[in-house]
Amino acid sequence: MDDVDSVQAQIARNMLRSGDWVTARLDGVSYLEKAPFLYWAMAGSYRIFGVHDWAARIPIALSAIALANLTAAFATWAFGNKAGLYAGLCIATCVGLFLFTRILIPDVMLALSVTLAMWAFLRALDEQESHPRLWAFLLAASLGLGLLLKSLVSVVFPLGAGLIYLATTRQLFSRRTWKRLHPFGGAWIALLIAAPWHILAALRNPPYFSFTLHSGPGQYHGFLWFFFINEQLLRFLNLRYPRDYNTVPRFYFWALHLVWLFPWSVYFPAAARLSFKPVDRAGRTRLLALCWAGFVLVFFTFSTTQEYYSMPAYPAFALLLGCAIAMGSKGVRWGTRVLSVISGAAALACSALVFLVRNDATPGDISYALGSHPQAYTLALGHMLDLTLGSFAYLRLPLVLAGIAFLIGSLSMLFAPSRHTALAMALMMALFFHAARLAMVTFDPFLSSRPLADAILRSPRGQLIMGDQYYTFSSIMFYTNQDALLLNGRYFNLEYGSYAPGAPPVFIDDAALRNLWREPNRYYMVVDHTQRSYLDDLLGPAKLTVVASSGGKAVLTNRPLTWGTDN
Repeated sequence: MDDVDSVQAQIARNMLRSGDWVTARLDGVSYLEKAPFLYWAMAGSYRIFGVHDWAARIPIALSAIALANLTAAFATWAFGNKAGLYAGLCIATCVGLFLFTRILIPDVMLALSVTLAMWAFLRALDEQESHPRLWAFLLAASLGLGLLLKSLVSVVFPLGAGLIYLATTRQLFSRRTWKRLHPFGGAWIALLIAAPWHILAALRNPPYFSFTLHSGPGQYHGFLWFFFINEQLLRFLNLRYPRDYNTVPRFYFWALHLVWLFPWSVYFPAAARLSFKPVDRAGRTRLLALCWAGFVLVFFTFSTTQEYYSMPAYPAFALLLGCAIAMGSKGVRWGTRVLSVISGAAALACSALVFLVRNDATPGDISYALGSHPQAYTLALGHMLDLTLGSFAYLRLPLVLAGIAFLIGSLSMLFAPSRHTALAMALMMALFFHAARLAMVTFDPFLSSRPLADAILRSPRGQLIMGDQYYTFSSIMFYTNQDALLLNGRYFNLEYGSYAPGAPPVFIDDAALRNLWREPNRYYMVVDHTQRSYLDDLLGPAKLTVVASSGGKAVLTNRPLTWGTDN
């Protein structure tokens, strides 16, 4: 897909191609805002399987599987086999994990490292643990790996949750606690893992010491300033430059966890009635899970946040929910009844939508029926606002499958034995996810520019020009494996790196485009349909030959297409 999905995939390819595993680059421009482990993992996948879009997704898929298994193992150790099964199913089939692993972001890997850190923390302190030193060093290793995944938050979350837990259980100032956790030896392990990349990145991207809290056009302060002060501190304070992001309102950030953890979130009331007294292993785990989830949510309450930022808290919720379901209280039975009603209502809603659009025509692709809300696109799910009633005509099959999934779930929860309820929920979600996958295929021309990339590859060779900043049409660069000139695109993610010494001159303005378009060399320009009148005025309609159009976007060229004579 366009935007961050193909951006991450292309950075990994650039690393593999250039051999520079330290500085990420896009279009030759330094891209200093993210830690490198996801890029390394994708580049390793490319090395094994070749450069393909599906190969880029393998590390994310394996991380999701590992997270479900690790959560199940954690819950089994703390609460028993039944709770382990339910906790693993909760993570594997909740809406949030499915939704936010459709794009190439490292948050599922972060959730994995945080979960491992929290389990290692608890096991290092457990009196019955025969190898506490091993678990203490595993805790340190997970923190070091986390620094290469998502930087400082990967350390802040486990440390914050752990300190609150130790204070609550009156172990914070106990000599025995720190003796079992080995903080000094652990710090050396974490630094040994994380420090080499940070040092190399700083050395290769000077200047080294800049402590300003302000930046602007034309200013470049090196890697250390951008990565730590701008990306960590100023983003937390909502002062980051450039401002290429938005933040979810606090109420929705909290309330949407009912959606992200659906269908298991119906058991939150039952989980709230659990005992959190740290009198045994189960009680200590429940208390730690509460500290863990609470710290992550409160942290982002005071920071800028996207919908998926709280993913590291999902396993903590899964531990509590799995424990509650295994105990089978009255609250669990009520939750199942509520879920049956919700699933039945969802099945009726799907049926109603299919009925309402039964006679609607579906010309072209789904972009013809979507609205436009560009002010919302800085949120991860901003495009959801583009849905119209007419757009559901393109989604008839996914709607039918989703309706069947919810109907099966509703009936199963009404009539199946209670011991089979969790499996019925998992089956319902598996069918629903298949429907969602089919819906994403329908959205592909709108969310991705691959049809345009295929048209460019079939056409005579020429220089690419993007009619906006890099992210807008980023899948073009991935699927064509070409760099591009960016028309009036010196803003957002590549702006800072564009002012670095030696940055390539890939940013052009209207005057430069007009001169290039008159040259005898062939150029291809990818534009949104809303730009056509502007380009007609700038270049003249006679100079714009349409190569292909898809998803509300088009490829234009400055020379007539004459296959067989062009090279």
